[in-house]
Amino acid sequence: MARCRVVVTGLGVVAPNGTGVAAFERALRAGTSGIRHFPRLQELGFSCQVGGEPVGIDVLKHAYFRPDDLLAMNSNMLYASIAAVDAWRDAGLPPPSDDAPDPDSGAVIGTGLGGADTFGDRGAPLIAAGKVRRLGSTLVEQIMGSSPSAKVAGLLGLGNQVTSNSSACATGTEAIMLGMERLRAGRATRMIVGGSEGTSPYIWGAFDAMRVLDRHHNDAPGEASRPMSASAGGFVPGSGAGLLVLETLDSARARGARVHAEVLGGAVNCGGQRGGGSMTAPNPAAVRACIRAALGDAEVDPGAIDAINGHLTGTYADPLEIAAWSDALERGPGFFPVVNATKSLIGHGLGAAGGMEAVACVLQLARGFVHGSANCEDLHAALLPFAASIPHRAVVPDRLDVIAKAGFGFGDVNAAVIFRRFEP
Repeated sequence: MARCRVVVTGLGVVAPNGTGVAAFERALRAGTSGIRHFPRLQELGFSCQVGGEPVGIDVLKHAYFRPDDLLAMNSNMLYASIAAVDAWRDAGLPPPSDDAPDPDSGAVIGTGLGGADTFGDRGAPLIAAGKVRRLGSTLVEQIMGSSPSAKVAGLLGLGNQVTSNSSACATGTEAIMLGMERLRAGRATRMIVGGSEGTSPYIWGAFDAMRVLDRHHNDAPGEASRPMSASAGGFVPGSGAGLLVLETLDSARARGARVHAEVLGGAVNCGGQRGGGSMTAPNPAAVRACIRAALGDAEVDPGAIDAINGHLTGTYADPLEIAAWSDALERGPGFFPVVNATKSLIGHGLGAAGGMEAVACVLQLARGFVHGSANCEDLHAALLPFAASIPHRAVVPDRLDVIAKAGFGFGDVNAAVIFRRFEP
């Protein structure tokens, strides 16, 4: 029996360099950075005082939500909700009914540390001061891990599975896999999938303490996020949301929906913190196994991969990641696909990273371009043989049919998804 085909019919993105699909695409094509300096981080004594935060949300939110809704929405929930509404509309789906939930539509919207800002600003101080009764009745719904998906379910009347996943930096990519699998199993008709992450020193502070953030470009924010660069000094924290409406092809055809791209398959695994892997470092063998398993699930030959949107964060792991891709695809310099790092423009969105980057992948497939990677003109020495595959500005490849997207997270967890340009 033929396997159910899964397609992308809707896109929504709230990113540091552009909110909305059109603005995000323009920023990708132009190489526009969304990284800026945060005086508050300087006041708090952070070593890294730059980051990526979506702009204009405090004004934009009033065009989407009623005042009553906004009373119990933190930044994580806002980003996810705006992206979800945009993705739903982009898919051409009707406004939700006020009478009953839609049993055919669900969501997997993941996050990493999304509610930490609310707990840090309100929860912890009041509890420590013995003022528990002043916490209010909405704190739980803002700090629970499922806050984004639960809010989206209410906004859109979702009646199928509604849940949140959390697999560190692999979260957004893993969510796409989980939604795809539910559609393949015939348990839903459409799923909103991806990830979101709020903006807060309480989210970014622990990473600053680990000294894994860039400390050398506080006076030049646009140059701070440097994946694949010899002068990379760590990743730059970011926030936002990227969501996709996945739908069965039969459903999309039945309602005459526009299709952006097809999800061919993917894989998730864990390195078990063995073989060089740890809580903070990937097991290289498991990374390669995840990529190969994704190719197998997608029924795609390694030679058919035209582009890679890497995890590529601006740390020591970047050369190791390219080596893993090269080994897994059995394609060395001269035969390697074009590769780019969206994080060079938006920073590392943690739980939102895979979602925002997946939106970038689909846009590139649908529009026929590959965006450039900023700040890596001084390629890491180990990557110099791959220089021809690393564009610094947007390019139009001779062929762009299949893009591989991966995310590798703390806990030694991996996720990879294969997208293809839609062919009816």
